[in-house]
Amino acid sequence: MDGAELGGLNAGGPDRGGPDPGDPRPAKVAGLDVGRANIARMSDYLLGGKDNFAADREFAESLMAIAPEVKTMAVDTRTFMERVVRFLVDQGVRQFLNVASGLPTRRNTHEVAQELAPEARVVYVDDDPVVLSHARALLARTPGTGVVKGSLLRPAEMLADPEMLRLVDFREPVGLLIPARLQYLPDSDEPYKCVAHMRDHLPSGSYLALGHAVFDTRPELAAPLVELFRQIVARADEVPRTREKVLRFFDGTELVEPGLVYIRQWRPEARESVTRAQRVWIVGGVGRVP
Repeated sequence: MDGAELGGLNAGGPDRGGPDPGDPRPAKVAGLDVGRANIARMSDYLLGGKDNFAADREFAESLMAIAPEVKTMAVDTRTFMERVVRFLVDQGVRQFLNVASGLPTRRNTHEVAQELAPEARVVYVDDDPVVLSHARALLARTPGTGVVKGSLLRPAEMLADPEMLRLVDFREPVGLLIPARLQYLPDSDEPYKCVAHMRDHLPSGSYLALGHAVFDTRPELAAPLVELFRQIVARADEVPRTREKVLRFFDGTELVEPGLVYIRQWRPEARESVTRAQRVWIVGGVGRVP
């Protein structure tokens, strides 16, 4: 979510200072590799953003050649999380921790939460240099928001960050949001253990919300997508999970209705047919910490 610092990102985009697709100059954000596709920037491209490079666009196009619906799925994941935030605000949650938040787009977590509860506080966590750069500039003058450099795989470090502790009181309920990153983490990285660590840090009355791609209804996609993602995800063959495996992330919580379902079926504002909902092969749910 960053703008002033984006001078280092070939500030060619007119609205958010994103990279100019025709600018051959290398970006100058520390730790940035523009020649290798990146999940956050690829998602930005699918959402119609400008903060991506040729490698990200080429990867996204290859992905859509296999599964054209992924563009719709990127949008649906954002709208699912918007519904989740509204639900959590209705439950009295006023603190939100958005982990692996990705690049800023329309209707970010703080915008949705603070529209309903101006006192709401939101911390965005990511370890991608572009995400961090954008986020810090976007939120520099936004009260009740913060940005933390951190990883799902290093939860203790993330939770102890001074910026985190400045904004989040872990004695009060927290909404822990993990929109769409777990699907890229192999079991050997111990994502279940990392999510459990974060869950155990939350007080009673907190909530865990996440989305995750599954292949239960589209098993034919697993092999070609694994082969493609080998380019950017270590041990990609370990990653594909079924709904039952995703359900394990909610251990220690009480799933709220309607449970772990395809995201279009999670408290939809307009009725969606089962067939259409399953075409978008991402499941999502919200679990309450007892």
